[in-house]
Amino acid sequence: MKKLKEWIPNEEFFNKMKIGFSLQKDGFSRKKDKSPRKKDKSPRKKDGFPAQKFHSKCDNKGETLVIIQTTDKYIFGGFLEIGFPSGDFRYLKDPNAFIFSLKNPNNNIPQKFKIQEGKEDYAIRYNRNDGPRFDFGATYSLPNGLVHGTDEARNYLAGSFKDWKIEEMEIYFI
Repeated sequence: MKKLKEWIPNEEFFNKMKIGFSLQKDGFSRKKDKSPRKKDKSPRKKDGFPAQKFHSKCDNKGETLVIIQTTDKYIFGGFLEIGFPSGDFRYLKDPNAFIFSLKNPNNNIPQKFKIQEGKEDYAIRYNRNDGPRFDFGATYSLPNGLVHGTDEARNYLAGSFKDWKIEEMEIYFI
């Protein structure tokens, strides 16, 4: 989590994180320690997370930081200044949104990816039937040397484009 702090706009922003949830297959559990620096030690489920539970806890909460760890030990996430709304499928504008990669088995350095110029209207694809969906490569910048649509680009954040599983997801409201 130390590296993530460097990407947040300022110290005050980071210190305002207050409500922590850890998503498990059977729902959310409120974290006892609300600091994003502490890990929730509860057991993890490896076979999926219901979108309905994500949205029931996360929609309309304001600024939101999502951190995901896959079963293959990739750690990545995204930030939305506008947060997640409720409602029907749509793209949402957020010029201050970003996604990031913290850790992966390939030892790539932690990186922050901003929205590509002209793509601000597509910061997040909201759908109440899905969890958080940031479009890496199509909307956000890619690391130097990666080309949108290639296997290397598609697999960069989670190790696979479609076949990755969440081991842990933490959501923080600012």
